[in-house]
Amino acid sequence: MERHLLTLLPGLNGCGLEASLIVLVEPDKPLDHYIEEAHSLGIQAEQMVINRHLDLELINQLAHKFRESGCDAVHTHLIHADLHGIRAAKQAGIARVFFTAHNDDGFRHRLPIRLLQGWLWRQVEAGITISEALRQFVIKVEFAPPTRVHTIHYGLDPATIAFDPNAREALCAELGINRHAPIAGSVCRLTGQKGITYAIAAFQEIVQRFPNTHYVIVGDGPLREHLQTQVVQSSLQQHVHFLGWRESARAMLPAFDVLLMPSLWEGFGLVLLEAMAARLPVIASKVSAMPEIVVDGQTGYLVPPADSAALAERLTELFSNREFGQALGAAGRQRLERDFSVPRMVEGTLKVYA
Repeated sequence: MERHLLTLLPGLNGCGLEASLIVLVEPDKPLDHYIEEAHSLGIQAEQMVINRHLDLELINQLAHKFRESGCDAVHTHLIHADLHGIRAAKQAGIARVFFTAHNDDGFRHRLPIRLLQGWLWRQVEAGITISEALRQFVIKVEFAPPTRVHTIHYGLDPATIAFDPNAREALCAELGINRHAPIAGSVCRLTGQKGITYAIAAFQEIVQRFPNTHYVIVGDGPLREHLQTQVVQSSLQQHVHFLGWRESARAMLPAFDVLLMPSLWEGFGLVLLEAMAARLPVIASKVSAMPEIVVDGQTGYLVPPADSAALAERLTELFSNREFGQALGAAGRQRLERDFSVPRMVEGTLKVYA
C-alpha cells in the first residue's frame, strides 16, 4: 500500500491536483526513509505520531492541519487513517472524503470491526477497493453500500523499477550456488497469511526431482524462526535460503526463474505486478484478487491455497521447461503494460473524485 501511494500521488499531481501525504507513525517507528523517497518524487509529505488505536488528540491535530491547508478533499488508507482522518475531515468541515480498502485481513470478520467499517463507509463520498474480490468482501462483510464502492486495480510503471542486470550473478555468488541452477523466490513479510510454510513443504518434493534447485525467501517477520525450524526439520538447509529484509528487494527479482506467492488471502499483491515487470512467471494461490492478476496458464499458474502438492507440480513444469516459463513471463509483462498501467489507475481515481 505504501508503495502504491508513491505511484498514485505523482500521477494525481501530474493531472493538476495538489496532493500531499500525511503518514501516521508509532512513536518509536518513524518512517524517515519513506518520507525522503516521497520528497524525491515531488510529493509533499510529513509524519504525525499516533499514540493509541483511538487517539483523540490526533484527530484534533489532523482537523487543524486540514483547516490550515485549505484542502478540498481528504482520502485515507488503512483502518487507523480511516478512523482518524475521516473524523478529522468532518470536524474541519470538509465534505469530500474518500478512502481506499487494501486488504481482507482476518480481523475484519470480527463483528466490532465490521460495524465500525460499515459506519465508516457511510461517512465517505465514495470508496475504492483495489480488486473486485475485495469489493465483494466489503459489501458482504463490512456492509458497504454497493453504489459507493469502486474497483481500481493498482498500477505500475516498469520504468520506475531499477532492476539489477547482475542480480542473478550477485545472488548466486552470495549463496555460493551455480548460476544455472533453478531458483524460485518469494518476496513478502513472513506471516501466516503469506503461506510460505506450504512452499517450503513443496520443496521437499522438488529437491528429489531437481537436486540442485533453490528457494530464496526475501523478507522478515514473526514467523521467520518457525519457518527456519521447518527447513531444518525437512533437511532443506542447502536448498532454502532466508535473506531477511532487503531495501532493494524488487531489484533482485530478475535473479529468480519463478515467483512463488502461496498466500492464503491477499488484497491485491503488488509484488505480482513487480514480477510481471521483471518478466517472471508466477505461481500464486487462487484466492482473493490474484485470479484478477495472474492468467492461469498464460502468465503463470494458479493453485489451490495451502496445497503443497499443487505447488510442487507447477514448479516441476516450469523447472522442466524453463523456456516455457520465460514465455509466460513475457506474456505477463505485456499484460502489465496493457491492463495495470499507472495512467489507468490515475484516471480511475480521478473519476471517483469527480
